[in-house]
Amino acid sequence: MFRGRDRIEIKTVGEIDAMRRAGLVVARTLQRVADITVAGAKTADLDSCAADSIRDEGAEPSFLGYHGYPAHICVSVNDEVVHGIPGDRIIREGDLVSIDCGAIVEGWHGDAAISVLVGEVEPEVADLSRVTEQALWAGLAAARPGGRLSDIGHAVESCIRSQGEHFGIVEEYVGHGIGSRMHMDPAVPNYGRPGRGPRLLPGMALAIEPMVTLGPAEVHVLDDDWTVVATHGVTASHWEHTVAITEDGPWVLTALDGARP
Repeated sequence: MFRGRDRIEIKTVGEIDAMRRAGLVVARTLQRVADITVAGAKTADLDSCAADSIRDEGAEPSFLGYHGYPAHICVSVNDEVVHGIPGDRIIREGDLVSIDCGAIVEGWHGDAAISVLVGEVEPEVADLSRVTEQALWAGLAAARPGGRLSDIGHAVESCIRSQGEHFGIVEEYVGHGIGSRMHMDPAVPNYGRPGRGPRLLPGMALAIEPMVTLGPAEVHVLDDDWTVVATHGVTASHWEHTVAITEDGPWVLTALDGARP
């Protein structure tokens, strides 16, 4: 069912349950991929692991073939913000590796991303990942029935700004509605004033995904037409979860425990 001028998809309880199954595939796949994200591994190794995991779970990858995307996951290293294509790059000690994964179960999508710190990293890099994840959870907590869409971005931005002016918020790439398609209305920015936009209703599902840089947030796309990098060469972190808005509050469909509290 679609509701409102923004054509936001409202799911039934059964459809949200199917999204939960897709979300668990994503969560378990990211866990497996994180375990092999070590110095000396190739980013292609991570993609192979994800492909096996998604297939063994009886699901389909959301990313492979999406607008021609050539891999099962996105692997973005250091100054790569998002949409990095796995290949021959060797992961090294001290890297920050952001891994984005999507899966489909019975036609319904789940989408999440994590940042993995490889071995000993610079303290400011560890802080960047911590702040980005913390901002994600602030946004998830704001995904409550009766609120407004911009409450989410305001919560994300407020969390990041409270941690210092040296963090940049990437504005060109934002979260999105998700459900019967991976990317749907509405767009979910990681910034903005509260109390604006569509009312949040039970049955909505959103992918919230702050992308934060350790310095200026300007970005550009490489010649592969996919990989988004920080223009100033600074390190970036990407964290994401799919959340359903329910009568009881947010249900994080891509968290293993659902994060109900």
